[in-house]
Amino acid sequence: MKFSLRTFGQNGLRALSTAVLQAWLMVLCVALVLSVLRMGQLAWHWPAEFQTSWPDLWTVVVQGARFDLKVCAAASLLFFPLLLILPARWHGGLVGMVAVLFVLASLVNLHYFGFYKTPIDPIVFGFFEDDTQAIVQTIWSDFPVVGTLLVWAGLSWVAMRMRRAAYGRLSLRLNRQRWPVWATLLGVLLAFLLLVLTTKGTLRAMALGKQNVSVTTSQFLNDMVPNGVIALKFAWDSRRDSQNLSDPLLGLKRLHFASPMDAAKVLGMNAVDEAALLTSLMVNAPEPPAAKLGSAFTTPKKNLLFFLMESWSAEPFHYQAADFDVLGRLAPTLAQACHFSNFDSAQPGTHPSLEAILFSTPITPLTLGPQGKKPIPWAIPLVMHRAGYHTLFVTSARSGWRDLDRVLKTQGFDEVIDANDLKAAYPQAELGIWGVWDSYVFQYLSTRLKQKNKDKPLFVFVLTSTNHPPYDLPPDYPRQKRNMTRWGGERNSVDLLPNLDSYHYATDLLGGLVQEVRSGPLRANTVIAATGDHNVRSFGLYATPDRRYLLNQVPFVIWGDGVNCGPQRTLPAGHRDMFPTLLPLLSVSEGYLKTGRDLLLDPSKPTNPSLNAPLSLSYFGPVRTPQGRWTLGDPASFVCTPEDAKTNASSLTANCQFSAQDDERARAQLGLLDWAVRVSLPK
Repeated sequence: MKFSLRTFGQNGLRALSTAVLQAWLMVLCVALVLSVLRMGQLAWHWPAEFQTSWPDLWTVVVQGARFDLKVCAAASLLFFPLLLILPARWHGGLVGMVAVLFVLASLVNLHYFGFYKTPIDPIVFGFFEDDTQAIVQTIWSDFPVVGTLLVWAGLSWVAMRMRRAAYGRLSLRLNRQRWPVWATLLGVLLAFLLLVLTTKGTLRAMALGKQNVSVTTSQFLNDMVPNGVIALKFAWDSRRDSQNLSDPLLGLKRLHFASPMDAAKVLGMNAVDEAALLTSLMVNAPEPPAAKLGSAFTTPKKNLLFFLMESWSAEPFHYQAADFDVLGRLAPTLAQACHFSNFDSAQPGTHPSLEAILFSTPITPLTLGPQGKKPIPWAIPLVMHRAGYHTLFVTSARSGWRDLDRVLKTQGFDEVIDANDLKAAYPQAELGIWGVWDSYVFQYLSTRLKQKNKDKPLFVFVLTSTNHPPYDLPPDYPRQKRNMTRWGGERNSVDLLPNLDSYHYATDLLGGLVQEVRSGPLRANTVIAATGDHNVRSFGLYATPDRRYLLNQVPFVIWGDGVNCGPQRTLPAGHRDMFPTLLPLLSVSEGYLKTGRDLLLDPSKPTNPSLNAPLSLSYFGPVRTPQGRWTLGDPASFVCTPEDAKTNASSLTANCQFSAQDDERARAQLGLLDWAVRVSLPK
């Protein structure tokens, strides 16, 4: 019995020693490969003319290596029971599986950054929620798939080979040494404890997390810190929070407010309790007398045609010229329009921006769950429907994407016209990767606007899709010749020229319809508005400080008789300000959330300057004032706006530095909007 126990103990200690050694070899070999891949990612995406100091670059490499060690240590602990019970000859397979998965995640992160200009974020889950086949086709046509697969296989093999060689040498050397049992046990326990501490990433109280990604003043360098695994983990956490409406304070806490009343106090909002505060966040004008007598609306309301243009970046507007035509027929219409040229998207993706605009929510995806199956009281189409409008959604894409065919009708659209409907109306239309060409949308609208519509004004929301990778265009579309010396942006992308063509194609179509409406009988009673869902992908990374303010910029343009454009056209603004600007033009004055400010008003006149300051507040972190741009809650991310981009804002930009007060006000505004959505919707 004594001999058996001793043998059992020796075998157990040997198995434990082998498992700890294999775990550490997994950590070191895979982490080393991930760090090499990070340096490759830096080289692959390094923007033209971007410069940084060696200390900053070294900081990124070291911080990234800490994250690499963290995720590899977590994987080794996850597989530790298997390392204990499986024979050593099988351990290489476990290490290989980790290497294959982790290298794949980081290669996905590399290309994801090239497309979205950010490490993997919650939009990545759209791979399964969008048209997956279309995404795969786009990836195959736009990315170096074969080369990436070869790199994936090569780096995975290197990690496995290093592990095998290191284990062969170390195990042989350790077996030759005769260590006392107590020394072996102590070494194993210390090594295991160090492994556990490595999963934390630090000896401090708070584990290495998202707050530790920002290590330099350059957003580009900071975006290189997370590997694919940790970026995917951050994305999963954000998505989980977006689906958790059981805690109405979740968003406020993340923005460092204990309660909605605390955030309201920062903004100078006087509400006696949370119920009164929630009421004050809604636009609820007194009901006009005529409406009480049964009239649908007191005066004939104007039609509203609203265009959400796919990848409609603001930057090409800066370079429009006779020999560099990117706007087509839209260019001559701008002289009679209110063009807000300092304008940012709410989100970095199409569906998140669509939800932010239509449903006034910073929480996304919101409507893919149960919340999309019941009307959201303040949804813009529902607000318009209650105001007496016939509501129409038209897209050149397929409406089954993200369940839009179901969600949009639930949220107040009377009709949803998509690629399939357009194909039925125009048999010559060809269904491509994402739908039909945008020209069929504008052809349909031209015909539809000539028809009577049951004596109701029209609210039309249009979503285009052609200006999207792989930037295909109709065979008969005449490609534009451009003097590329006029292009003042980056030139790294191989898609720059085809993207400029697809940009011109969609913008020219919009301009054609604007000209048609503005020269026809609908001119006096129709307001047209257009914006982009997000910045285009191929126009650059905007990594240098002098270009950073352009990163999320999209145009916002309004055409309408009698519209006074006011003094805010060059001041920072964003998607959240659009319908608070448009709805008053239509005499729609109740039932919607106060997401932002009315851009047609003088910002110096409203009674609450905290709520009406010239501020661009995106829902995923970036915020801008006339002084500069930063990420909410991160002073180190502040970048000044170049002087030549501060048009008509010189009086507001005397001191270019991070303002803790501006940051607190922005966090309060976003936190209250998040709270209003969470507290109001069914759980």
